[in-house]
Amino acid sequence: MTYAITQTCCNDATCVAVCPVNCIHPTPEEPDFGTTEMLYIDPRACIDCGACADACPVDAIFPADRLTGRLREYEAVNAAYYADRTPGPVLASPNFHPWSEPSFPRSLPSDFAPLRIAVVGTGPAGMYAAEDLLLHTNAEVTLIDRLPVAGGLLRYGVAPDHPATKGAGETFARFHTHPRVRMRLGVEIGKEVTVEELAAHHDAVVYAVGAPSDRRLGIPGEDLPGSVSATSVVSWYNAHPETGADAVRLTAERVVVVGNGNVALDVARVLVTDPDALAGTDIADHALAALRGTRVREVVLLGRRGPADAAYTSSELLALKHLPDVDLVVDDRDPRTGASVEAAADGEKAALLRGVTRETVDWSRPPAPDRRRIVLRFHSAPVEAVGTDAVRAVRVTEDGSPSGTEIEAGLLVRAIGYRGVPLAGLPFDEATGTVPHEAGRVAGLPGGYVVGWIKRGPTGGIGANRACAEETVGTLLADAVAGALPKPTGTAQEFRRLARRRTRHLVDARGLAAIDRTERAKGQDAGRPRVKLATVPELVAAARGARRRLKV
Repeated sequence: MTYAITQTCCNDATCVAVCPVNCIHPTPEEPDFGTTEMLYIDPRACIDCGACADACPVDAIFPADRLTGRLREYEAVNAAYYADRTPGPVLASPNFHPWSEPSFPRSLPSDFAPLRIAVVGTGPAGMYAAEDLLLHTNAEVTLIDRLPVAGGLLRYGVAPDHPATKGAGETFARFHTHPRVRMRLGVEIGKEVTVEELAAHHDAVVYAVGAPSDRRLGIPGEDLPGSVSATSVVSWYNAHPETGADAVRLTAERVVVVGNGNVALDVARVLVTDPDALAGTDIADHALAALRGTRVREVVLLGRRGPADAAYTSSELLALKHLPDVDLVVDDRDPRTGASVEAAADGEKAALLRGVTRETVDWSRPPAPDRRRIVLRFHSAPVEAVGTDAVRAVRVTEDGSPSGTEIEAGLLVRAIGYRGVPLAGLPFDEATGTVPHEAGRVAGLPGGYVVGWIKRGPTGGIGANRACAEETVGTLLADAVAGALPKPTGTAQEFRRLARRRTRHLVDARGLAAIDRTERAKGQDAGRPRVKLATVPELVAAARGARRRLKV
């Protein structure tokens, strides 16, 4: 029986590397890699060995005959990818690779002195870079984060009802205690420690600071209370210490989310999911309490384009279709919506909406009190958040219509993309929200490199950062061999003392482990995987508790 890749695929291609018969595509060597929503197993070539399932960092691969519920559709999804493609070459026997002379093209020469490299940011981009350095060189790596806990978007950006995706964090966590790794958490580069000071203590610095800001709508009323960014909502339900418990108020029956990417779908799904189903996740305590008392019955997703061009992935839409006790509805006021769905070929994104209820929604009526639902409204854009002291409605125009529709709503969420922010000491391109670079090398800053969203913009999921990191690390190692890296003037211990002088919240690997134990213990008491500490003082107190116990 063949295996199938399912919803949580992260695209990092670990499964490709271990497949003995080349049945997983697209591979990193193929043009389509990085452009498809996920990877796919060819059912004609799979030999049912299970190597891919063992290697998958996010538990996305299962035997097709064991798929249940909404995951059953993924057997067909995998097969459909190969319907009009010529199968790739299948190896004659289940040997992982033909034998050849060993080659380590990404390694430094054996007589090369260990490099001391700082990685700023502990999300997927930074950790892929750290992993590459630790596995292929003898470098010493300093992991730095402005928060007193590691994880980045894996901790604070993944929806709580996607625990398998969060599992990638366990893979990265094994490097936190690597003998050549030093953890310096709770240090904000550009403020508490300058870019110049950081460079003075390391041979090279890799910046993986992401895109922490959001894009704005640019409409009247956008700054009214009740208008928030999806960044804030996601941080709120993930217990980000810089987002307060009262950042999101769920006092209205209807919520309008502008955007139809995966983040928009995450927000909509969490807001209408049964709180009892979320109680077994690591959702923030304050968010769970708010959702238990919420009045939200309906979430409207506004998409500027039609169903064929929606930004969400097919897998996330499939998840919405199977959400327990939640109705999925398509507003077909615009005739182009229904026409697009009916004209779509099998396997296309718009075709997935066949069978979904379509109706012309009367926005003057409140949501039904006894049902929860998500409404997809295409060919629409917001032009005004209406209200005096707070948002009470969103005025929406349809393509080609100068009139408009007023949708009563007490919460407006903009989910139209992330954006990078300038970091003092680094060049910054305001137009793209990224740091100018050449193959990861920061323009005009010898020894400075970028990776992840601050390098390429806010595109691609977790796995896209692997190839991105490989390019940047390859550039860094080439510069090292060429003698192009500036020599540090300070030592690792001097940097530690500098960081401790500048911040009251410095956390090391021992402190990070103490935070993890504390959260897991709280979770065990509550029947949950963990209960996240939601403020900086709580995180630092848990980290310092380990130090105090050692001194007793």
